[in-house]
Amino acid sequence: MDTNHAQPIPVGPRQSIELDTTEALRLLGSMSLGRIVFTQHALPTIRPVNHILIDGDIVIRTHEGGALTSHTRQAGVPGVVVAYEADTIDPDTHLGWSVVVTGYAHLVTDPEELAIYQALLHPWVQQTMDHAVRIHPDLVTGIRLTVADRSTPA
Repeated sequence: MDTNHAQPIPVGPRQSIELDTTEALRLLGSMSLGRIVFTQHALPTIRPVNHILIDGDIVIRTHEGGALTSHTRQAGVPGVVVAYEADTIDPDTHLGWSVVVTGYAHLVTDPEELAIYQALLHPWVQQTMDHAVRIHPDLVTGIRLTVADRSTPA
């Protein structure tokens, strides 16, 4: 039986501060790991992936046969709506930030563009990742969790 149940260090009340789009994308670009949310068989599916931020768009690598690859490949479809989330939350204090981007994901089909992404973005799983998906943010939201200003009434 595991008896190591670490308790968070209490830091007092916290407040959630909304981030503007510029700051939210800056923070997202400072991370390499996030989670993509998409629909598979009419149900939400979440996958951890690594990413890069290029010209305000999120780029991830994927593989042939992957659910996201097949969804973004459909002819006549302008892209598939996805959400992308990245965060840094301290496990002890529960302070940090979280950013969620919602937008259309498109399979990258231009060979030169794909080659650039393959050179910049290295998969962290032992699998051939021969495709890339580019997500253009239509909605960017983010929060920063900080220690609450005790001078402000609750």
